[in-house]
Amino acid sequence: MITIKTAEEIEKMKAGGKFLSAILARLMEACVPGAHTEELDRLAREEMAKVGGKPSFLHYQISDEDPPYPSAVCISVNEEIVHGLATPNRVIKEGDLVGLDIGMWYEGMATDMAATVCAGNVASEARKLSEDTRESLKRGLSVIKEGAWLHEISQAIENYLKPNRYGIIRDLCGHGVGYSVHEDPQIPNYHERRAKPVKLKAGMCLAIEPMVTLGDWRIRQKDDGWTYVTADRSLAAHWEVTIVVTGSGFEFVTPFPDKV
Repeated sequence: MITIKTAEEIEKMKAGGKFLSAILARLMEACVPGAHTEELDRLAREEMAKVGGKPSFLHYQISDEDPPYPSAVCISVNEEIVHGLATPNRVIKEGDLVGLDIGMWYEGMATDMAATVCAGNVASEARKLSEDTRESLKRGLSVIKEGAWLHEISQAIENYLKPNRYGIIRDLCGHGVGYSVHEDPQIPNYHERRAKPVKLKAGMCLAIEPMVTLGDWRIRQKDDGWTYVTADRSLAAHWEVTIVVTGSGFEFVTPFPDKV
């Protein structure tokens, strides 16, 4: 069921989202060659605690049969798309493309966002992949307003990426957020013509998150039960913000980390 948040709930999400954006900015600064993923995860937990938040990904389970997620922040490197683990002794290397995906509970409401970091001297095609993924997110945001259709977001993202022959991940998508980490509706990053049409309403809180590769769109899951990687081992990038739909457009719940 798609939910509409109250004005009070939206203000709580915006307050938490501003904190989360600042925390992500800190993580991006710390995500340099030589950094340990375990240290980045510890930093995220410490910064959340300072503002009275709690990591929404830590111990998260999709179902009772799935292993609990062991980290506060998803750290996905190179061919890893999402849900990479902050494991001990894992070190960020020169030239890595690093996805940082982070969520937080604040005053009973959840927010979610992600960014891709170029660690050190990154190949030009990898840097452009990240830049174009972020731009595709902006294109998706540009069509949001009350009365628009959900598939217009998907279409705007796809229309920007497709001419550049990027792989657009089909098995993972954006989603509603607020009362839970993941809520309806699902938001593909391509126009899924078989999906039921959904009209946007003011008060919907949505996490828009294009996941894009330099190769094919197909994915597989690693043996850790969480990390998704590109099936062809091509590089992947991921950008995400949470927004609230308004009558005239949208408002950021989690601003881009360099806009806090």
